[in-house]
Amino acid sequence: MLLALLPFALLLQASAPLQIQPRTIAVDEAFASKAHLHVGDRVTISSRAGAAADSAETAIVGAIVRRGADPSEVARGDFVARMHLDQIQRLSGYGDRVDRFAIGTRSATDIDSTLARLNHVAFGFRAYRSRDIAVETSRTFQVVSRFHRAIGVITIVASSVFLLCIMVLKVDERRRDIAALRLMGISRSSVVQSIVIEAALVAVLGSLLGVVIAWAASLFINWHYQALYRTPLHFSVITPPIVALAVGLSLVLGVGAGLLASLRLVRTAPLALFGR
Repeated sequence: MLLALLPFALLLQASAPLQIQPRTIAVDEAFASKAHLHVGDRVTISSRAGAAADSAETAIVGAIVRRGADPSEVARGDFVARMHLDQIQRLSGYGDRVDRFAIGTRSATDIDSTLARLNHVAFGFRAYRSRDIAVETSRTFQVVSRFHRAIGVITIVASSVFLLCIMVLKVDERRRDIAALRLMGISRSSVVQSIVIEAALVAVLGSLLGVVIAWAASLFINWHYQALYRTPLHFSVITPPIVALAVGLSLVLGVGAGLLASLRLVRTAPLALFGR
């Protein structure tokens, strides 16, 4: 009896229709957050909104990918869905045509020769370095960077003038102490050195405090904008060269302001500093 039913069972299995599982796609985390998508959700994708059912395709969200630290992606604000090549060909109707594609080389020395061969043989498109494309798409960030640099120069010039005025006022308040030191036999150079050292210490401590405040502000800026744009891109960066430049510039300005303020007083007679 078992042998008689076996061919019938095989026939039923062979004649049963095959269930084709939907293809998978990957969406970026910004798209997933905006559309409330999760891994395993079924979605309908088409080349245009409101398309007919026969021109659409059902797919399963197979992965949620994190965006790269690319300024061009933040500037465009696009949502990204990654599909299989045959999927996007079928949905877009492009067939074998593409707008752009990337080629990887095994060595950096092969890039120039590869570009030359492609631009010489190919017709209808042009090959570029990925670095050149990144520079072109980051023009907005370059303008913002230059604008920030101009603001920084203006701020430094204004703060140096303000620092000089503060040092002159502070040293002028100590004219009686300086006059007493001069009458005790302390030389002008010793008085100038003491004021300059004091100004240098204040400048270093002030610059270190500024670095701490800038570091805290940088953390807040990155936390806010990375969450807003769903990107690992760092919008504010504090590097050792920037810290060294800030501390060195502060030290130079502090020493210069202390030197100018002290020279103004030590050249005055001690009795004149007492008002006599």
